[in-house]
Amino acid sequence: MIGINLKLLRKRTGKSQEELSSDIKLTRSTYSGYENGVAEPSIHTLIQIADYYKIDLNTLVRKDFSEFKDKDWENCFSTLKTDVQGKNIRLLTTIVDQNNEELIELIPQKASAGYTSGYADSDYLKVLPTFNLPFLSKNKKYRSFPITGDSMPPVSEGSFVTGEFIQNWTTLPNGTPCIVVTKNEGIVFKIIYNYLKEKESIQLVSTNPIYEPYFVHADEIIEVWKFVNYISSDLPEIKIDQENLKKTLINLQKEVSEIKNLFSNK
Repeated sequence: MIGINLKLLRKRTGKSQEELSSDIKLTRSTYSGYENGVAEPSIHTLIQIADYYKIDLNTLVRKDFSEFKDKDWENCFSTLKTDVQGKNIRLLTTIVDQNNEELIELIPQKASAGYTSGYADSDYLKVLPTFNLPFLSKNKKYRSFPITGDSMPPVSEGSFVTGEFIQNWTTLPNGTPCIVVTKNEGIVFKIIYNYLKEKESIQLVSTNPIYEPYFVHADEIIEVWKFVNYISSDLPEIKIDQENLKKTLINLQKEVSEIKNLFSNK
């Protein structure tokens, strides 16, 4: 069925095999084999194709396009844009230990550039470092990402932020720190403000005020991971606000005054 779906989808969008295979970085003979049923595309390739056509992966692999009417095709091309609640498949590949318990994959800085294409590829994930944090829930999925730049103090460049995988993005309250994986920018760590129901977009805000907030449409989002904790070799600078500093000085003055009075009365 996959081969038939690929052929009908390509013809529906007016693409040639040569054009399509070039766009998704495959040889024409390889792609032709998929359409003709000679070979089966990997899950990574299926994700590439679904993203290319901007359709839902679940629709591509489970629906029979040979039975589609015009209305079905219309719905097919609109599902991805409206799926902000995680109703369709968001494929999440994971690594487990010898006891079949999920591990936390750590994405090294050198591997982060390839994450947007390798996040669902078991071959990409299985060579990554993994670790376990026993105090985290076993019923949730976690992954740790590298942080670059100075946009999110006190989290400094070189830190690793661990996030919890979020299936339904609309559940995230405003002001939630998240790792957002996007098609164009890759891995970004920001405070999010949720406009998915109104605009099918989220606003990304830095804790460093010199960086302007900006919007990302749901079409551009691959994954969202809610902040859990972070690992850093830098000790955050401790700052006392002016009001607390003033109170501290007043208390010190009182204590010094009391000591002076105690000695003067002897």
